[in-house]
Amino acid sequence: MVARRKVAVVGAALSDCGRVDDATPYALHAQAARRALADAGLDRTLVDGFASAGLGTLAPVEVAAYLGLRPTWVDSTSVGGSTWEVMAAHAAVAIATGRARAVLLVYGSTARADVRAGRRTGTLSFGTRGPLQFEVPYGHTLIAKYAMAARRHMIEYGTTIEQLAEVAVQARANAALNPEAMHRTPVTVDEVLAGPVIADPFTKLHCCVRSDGGAAVLLVAEEYVRDCRTSPVWVLGSGECVSHAAMSEWPDFTVSPAAVSGRLAFERAGVRPSEIDVAEIYDAFTYMTLVTLEDLGFCAKGEGGAFVEKGRLRVEGGELPVNTDGGGLSAQHPGMRGLFLLVEAVRQLRGECGQRQVRRGDGTLPRLAVASGTGGWFCSSGTVVLGAG
Repeated sequence: MVARRKVAVVGAALSDCGRVDDATPYALHAQAARRALADAGLDRTLVDGFASAGLGTLAPVEVAAYLGLRPTWVDSTSVGGSTWEVMAAHAAVAIATGRARAVLLVYGSTARADVRAGRRTGTLSFGTRGPLQFEVPYGHTLIAKYAMAARRHMIEYGTTIEQLAEVAVQARANAALNPEAMHRTPVTVDEVLAGPVIADPFTKLHCCVRSDGGAAVLLVAEEYVRDCRTSPVWVLGSGECVSHAAMSEWPDFTVSPAAVSGRLAFERAGVRPSEIDVAEIYDAFTYMTLVTLEDLGFCAKGEGGAFVEKGRLRVEGGELPVNTDGGGLSAQHPGMRGLFLLVEAVRQLRGECGQRQVRRGDGTLPRLAVASGTGGWFCSSGTVVLGAG
């Protein structure tokens, strides 16, 4: 049996993000990949594993070819926003068991620029084939599915629209500390509630921004850490779970698959939710943050509203800083944002976040972070627990 090696993230970077009108998705992939390799101080010839999804007919073949890579281990798992946490888990296992020595995860999208140029429209539906054919006639847009789940939580547990709005307010407060965030002007609960309704109960600011951008993360076996210019961030544990294909098959709209992926990740990492210093959570909509906090065990089921309304998610003064870069609600959201969660978690653990840097109560840098991605309409979840070197 192959001895298991420890696995570390040694490179983490973003491409240009936000409003990028003059780049292709391939160019953003390449820019993020180059920056991640430079961050690690390693040459691309070390990379023998590659993971990519969302671009090209034969992902990740086309993207690897564009980057000049010839990997002997590949992953093209595509489960929406949780793709990158799931891929990171797969890569960590491959490295730990000797299937690969260095795996590069890359994503890039021009979602915003494409809409502006008329190359695509807004994503209202994922199609009408398979199980989805039974829901499309009833007008189930992507946003409406999330809104319906949020309304169920409000009915079941008394969660208020003001509490959901607090998630957007605190995400914007964190974004105000991030010079690379798309939207940095503070907002109030009243301003969130006064916006145009997109899908009841969501107004505009309950929904993520649409941006351009890319991200990359490099994972390596422990023996290569000494050659890197950065401090390692260790992959301590991970979990993944898929729940349902159609909303009618979802047993409980108030429980996401993060309830399973989170439990597995924490168990495998040997840590408790109460020990986590920083949480990066997929937030295409405010309800996603709230319900994922519950399902990861940061508060009891039904108590998410009370948990978020006390300012706990803020970098400045929050008990559990969440989405410290401003998240998808304010920083950037170019599509499948899960890889951005990993980049921000790594940067926080390495102490590289400037004004938005999280500090523990004693003034030291955070030691433990969790990144939890959600895909589809709460169809899938991937959770990764990371530890500072």
